[in-house]
Amino acid sequence: MSINIIDPANLVYAKPELMNDTEMHYCPGCSHGVVHKLIAEVIDEMGLREKTVGVAPVGCAVFAYSYLDIDWQEAAHGRAPAVATAVKRLLPDRMVFTYQGDGDLAAIGTAETIHAANRGENIAIIFINNGIYGMTGGQMAPTTLLNMKTATTPNGRDVHENGYPLKILDLLSQLQGVCLATRQSVHTAASVKKAKRMIRLAFENSMENKGTSIVEIVSTCSSGWKMTPAQANDWMVENMFPAYPLGDLKNI
Repeated sequence: MSINIIDPANLVYAKPELMNDTEMHYCPGCSHGVVHKLIAEVIDEMGLREKTVGVAPVGCAVFAYSYLDIDWQEAAHGRAPAVATAVKRLLPDRMVFTYQGDGDLAAIGTAETIHAANRGENIAIIFINNGIYGMTGGQMAPTTLLNMKTATTPNGRDVHENGYPLKILDLLSQLQGVCLATRQSVHTAASVKKAKRMIRLAFENSMENKGTSIVEIVSTCSSGWKMTPAQANDWMVENMFPAYPLGDLKNI
């Protein structure tokens, strides 16, 4: 009887060529590194290495430019969709995307986000939603859940003081200029595959001038949440997913 021997070399993760050798600084369990990998893979698979422009604003998301070897343009806090609008209009043959956190996109950048999407700018927006300001000390963000404890809501988010969590993707999906509004995650192998498909679709939409695409990635922030990576994953599934259900809200 013959025995098939599996070569361990074939099981080793192959880093995408667009990801450089800079050592990542993200906290253990952070979703940013996985999403970076997916973006790099999609850009290479689509043959867009020389045609991609990323726009990174402020927050943990800004460090994307350190790890992905593509053309980047930095933007002021919240202004990434406005900058991306200018880049895409000046260079319409480019695939232009923003990479933003929830505090950036749904707080200081709410106006820029809504109006770029309402105009149907041909850009893709990758939106990392971990329900907290991860970089600046764990303060409450617009997406922070009710009763969720943060540095500025130590007793939990109170609807009477702080209002309700802002489901920004639901709002954006109602705009005529939006062709894709989808909410995904990267906490399992299956979810990673689905998130990658939707990132690719968003990038294809940008190249085909279909309008604005938003891919929200519901993510963990183990440091901000004061949890281990495993605990953060479980907490996300039990608490974030009911508030921010995964799936397509709009896909034209």
